[in-house]
Amino acid sequence: MRSSRSFTVDRAILDYLQRTRSGRSRSERVNELLRRAILEEQYEALDKEAAAFFAAAGNMERAESKAFAAASRQSISREDD
Repeated sequence: MRSSRSFTVDRAILDYLQRTRSGRSRSERVNELLRRAILEEQYEALDKEAAAFFAAAGNMERAESKAFAAASRQSISREDD
């Protein structure tokens, strides 16, 4: 469903749309560019979310690794006695 709205657009953007529309209407070109920009923004948000998730998981893994290493050292020192 299409809906007509009013937006203010910079002249440089209008010029770019005119140069790159390739026979399509400016509205079609604007919609194409907006879809691409929305996807890009969504991918960036997912990247940030993934980075935060893996950073938190990395901290937990480091703590577990340190605990395992300490337990291993303790076990080895018992074997040496």
